[in-house]
Amino acid sequence: MTRGTAGNARGDLARTRLLDAALASFAAKGFHGTSTRDIAEAAGMSPAAVYVHYRSKEELLFALSLAGHERVRRSMREAAARSADPAERLRAVVREFAAWHARSQIRGRVVQYEMAALTPGHAAEITAIRREIEATMRELVTDGRDAGVFGVAEPRIAALAILSLGIDVARWYRPDGAWSPDDIGAHYGELALDLVRWNRP
Repeated sequence: MTRGTAGNARGDLARTRLLDAALASFAAKGFHGTSTRDIAEAAGMSPAAVYVHYRSKEELLFALSLAGHERVRRSMREAAARSADPAERLRAVVREFAAWHARSQIRGRVVQYEMAALTPGHAAEITAIRREIEATMRELVTDGRDAGVFGVAEPRIAALAILSLGIDVARWYRPDGAWSPDDIGAHYGELALDLVRWNRP
């Protein structure tokens, strides 16, 4: 391993430690209740070391939010591409969306409920991804309605309702609870179909 490669690896490890520490701290204390010193201590680093990798705690929040939203966007697109059937596509996408908010509950709660702390520029970037996520869900509902499979009158309202249900999983889910992320995903997929009044044969 060359010196440059070793340095990059150490930098990546330090950034990962800081992101993990920031995530845990934001989840426990909220963004505004967390100091840079809190994050550094949780990562086992000095406060000055934080600024080597991130200019501010807001930049840490943005990095967490960007990674989380991009992961959700990618998983929704992948799920939608697995089938041409409108009902199965909606079921698969909602299953992935809800299961992610359970499986990544701490991250989901932070990235969904701490957006107000982002700078205007960072908030605009995250908002753009959120609009793509909303558009994907709306298109799924609209396609099903146009195919005569769904009877929903307002696809946009239905899409927002489905997304809201999935997002809220991050608020109430508990890893030691009765349902696994896969259980929740499967049930939410069926609930979404009921919400759009799927005409079952």
